[in-house]
Amino acid sequence: MAISAPPPSISFLSSSTFLKSPHKNPKFLFSTFKPLKPLSHRHTKAPPIRADLATLPILSVDGAKIGETTLDLKTAPPETSRAVVHRGIVTDLRNKRRGTASTLTRSEVRGGGIKPYAQKKTGRARRGSQRTPLRPGGGVVFGPKPKDWSIKINRKEKRLAISTAISSAAENIVVVEEFGDRFERPRTKDFIELMRKWGIDPKEKSMFLLTEVSDNVVLSSRNIGTLKMLTPRTLNLFDILNSDKLVFTQSAVDYLNETYGVDYEGEFEDDEEEFEEDGEEGEGSEVEADENS
Repeated sequence: MAISAPPPSISFLSSSTFLKSPHKNPKFLFSTFKPLKPLSHRHTKAPPIRADLATLPILSVDGAKIGETTLDLKTAPPETSRAVVHRGIVTDLRNKRRGTASTLTRSEVRGGGIKPYAQKKTGRARRGSQRTPLRPGGGVVFGPKPKDWSIKINRKEKRLAISTAISSAAENIVVVEEFGDRFERPRTKDFIELMRKWGIDPKEKSMFLLTEVSDNVVLSSRNIGTLKMLTPRTLNLFDILNSDKLVFTQSAVDYLNETYGVDYEGEFEDDEEEFEEDGEEGEGSEVEADENS
């Protein structure tokens, strides 16, 4: 299998953004501090987005090589790839949060309106309410309140994060032929045997990307806890980074090259459709104006 120099793999464990700083001694940090140079008035150009071409073999249901395919996706530059992927995964995880956690403060808890006992001459600490945070059943100090955790990310940046993550995992990608019609009935044992023929350990985390998933394939794979069966609609960055093996069919590779490749022109097509719709509305208004006149 010939693979052309893939970029360094990006995962939760290998990414420097998820690791602590190796400099634990603060004196070392101050000793190596260097004054910043004055900024120049020249505008530095952003590093260009490149494309990594990977040649991958296509495996049959028997595990034999029956051909080759290429994966040509947009990739962020090495100096910014980790930051792009990190921003994409943080955005996905934060947008999944519902933000409905809520606690009651001492003013919101029911009860506690009367003073429990006299201020003096009891030998006890003074207390004005039974709902103080110091008592069981009292209010919560600085507890969570409903909050909107969602953040925005540009569409191009999110697409670049997904394509960069897939390109960085080229060594762990397995391309197989279409196998949906191989399952006449749901059977998990047959699906596990098929995975082993492709060199995939059922105990490792794996992600399957299929353009069309039959019911028998879904029923045969849903009992495997380490497997994620995705379609182009459900493709996400978290499952890509959280998998040890990525399994694509030939149609899925064609979809990735078309959607996340260098020659993607979907945005321009959307703009043209909007322009055409605006033009049709303008022509209709002109016809109505002529009829009214």
